[in-house]
Amino acid sequence: MIRKTLVVLLCAIGLNAHAALDPAQVRQLAAEDSTEKVAAIRQIVQAADPDAERVLTAMADGNLYLANDKALIIDGDAAVDAATGAKMKMPAEPESVTVNNRIRGELANALAALKLFDADPAVRLASAQKLQSSVSADMAPLLAKALEKESDAQIKALLTTAHAQASLANPDPAVRLAAVQALAEANSSTIKAMLLPLTDKASEPEDKVRYAAIEAVKSIDRRLAVGETLGSIFTGVSLGSILLLAALGLAITYGVMGVINMAHGELLMVGAYSAYGIQSLFRAYAPDYIDWYLPAAIPVAFFAAALVGIVMERTVIRWLYGRTLETLLATWGLSLILIQAARVLFGAQNVEVANPSWMSGGIALMPNLMLPWNRIIIIGFALFVLFLVWVLMNKTRLGMFVRAVTQNRPIASCVGVPTARIDTLAFALGAGIAGLGGVALSQISNVGPDMGQGYIVDSFMVVVVGGVGQLAGAVWAALGLGIFSKLLEGWAGAVIAKIVILVAIIVFIQKRPQGIFALKGRFVE
Repeated sequence: MIRKTLVVLLCAIGLNAHAALDPAQVRQLAAEDSTEKVAAIRQIVQAADPDAERVLTAMADGNLYLANDKALIIDGDAAVDAATGAKMKMPAEPESVTVNNRIRGELANALAALKLFDADPAVRLASAQKLQSSVSADMAPLLAKALEKESDAQIKALLTTAHAQASLANPDPAVRLAAVQALAEANSSTIKAMLLPLTDKASEPEDKVRYAAIEAVKSIDRRLAVGETLGSIFTGVSLGSILLLAALGLAITYGVMGVINMAHGELLMVGAYSAYGIQSLFRAYAPDYIDWYLPAAIPVAFFAAALVGIVMERTVIRWLYGRTLETLLATWGLSLILIQAARVLFGAQNVEVANPSWMSGGIALMPNLMLPWNRIIIIGFALFVLFLVWVLMNKTRLGMFVRAVTQNRPIASCVGVPTARIDTLAFALGAGIAGLGGVALSQISNVGPDMGQGYIVDSFMVVVVGGVGQLAGAVWAALGLGIFSKLLEGWAGAVIAKIVILVAIIVFIQKRPQGIFALKGRFVE
């Protein structure tokens, strides 16, 4: 029994001796000069002592004090020696250690570095990811030690990058050269900024290192450019999907009735406000199911916009068929009425339509290329709506009647097609599809009374370029307009991009007035 007790005591003494930190280094944490504090933090981290995290965490939390020329950790009524962990008597007037923003950032990096030795791989991974943004040269030995012990491939790759960053300031040119070569495969603008000083002879006198840094920066620039271009293309596709939803309905109404509906953008607004209304109902009466308000808003937005479209067609547009200018002016007046009605009902300010949790986040393909889930889902939704419209137009009796009226209204009427009813149904269908576009638009843009004004001109351009009544033409025109808009905006700005695209469309229409795809038939009205 005595022997066992002695063994336990010796083990405890050994553990305490291992856990103890250098009292002089710990005392330096309370120095007046921030530079001395930073030096002490880095020295304590280098030891990778199990007790270092306890002391640095206490300092970050404001629990590190100085009393009788000794650093203490005071938490509530308990006081312990910061270096040894031994319990101490509570001092009369302890002096708190000041932690400014510089020290706070240094402590965050130090604590992240110490967690590289945690037993949990998830903790080590989070720590390695955090160190990618900021790592000092003093951490190189610690990172090398962690790299030797690491077995996880993903964490090891991150540690390799962090160690290379820390080695850029090494006095040995060979070490700096190896670090530059390791970082040359990165795709981060942060790493590019780290390498840029080494491209200057004043900062890097060694020619081999400097030339390697220049090539590394060029290589990173090429990969970043690829990421930016792919990001612009993806954003353009998502914009094109919104334009497609807006233009599909316009293509149907313009193709069937020849109506230039200037209020079509406000039908987008009706759909977006429908989504806002359903969201408000879910928040008030079913908060536990708030994530599912969006699927519920889709049919509501379709029928709400379709109903508004039927009212517009029955009360105003029906009496103006064949009178293009009067129809244009009348629908412009209807757009003003709808905008003012939205201001009266919902206010002049934009309203918030939040993304459901399952639409948050995204897929990170590259450090500068993130594909948000909301835009991915919107693209999929647009393709689904396009498929339904194609089935309706090509596989149903209503679609056959709509195509007949679009190609030759007099002959369709002569063979028994109820053209007046088809006009109403086609206008309701086009308005409902615009309402679906408004639901999609509410997930990536502000919802307000004037939101439809920015899409009406682009929608008409899609219809004209694609070909009147042609779904395939609308798809190609919408995607082309969206992609080229975003690519040109990145190169020349939004205003110049709009001008260039408008000029290109004018030239295209001059050369091919029927659009990308012309209507097939012996006679087109």
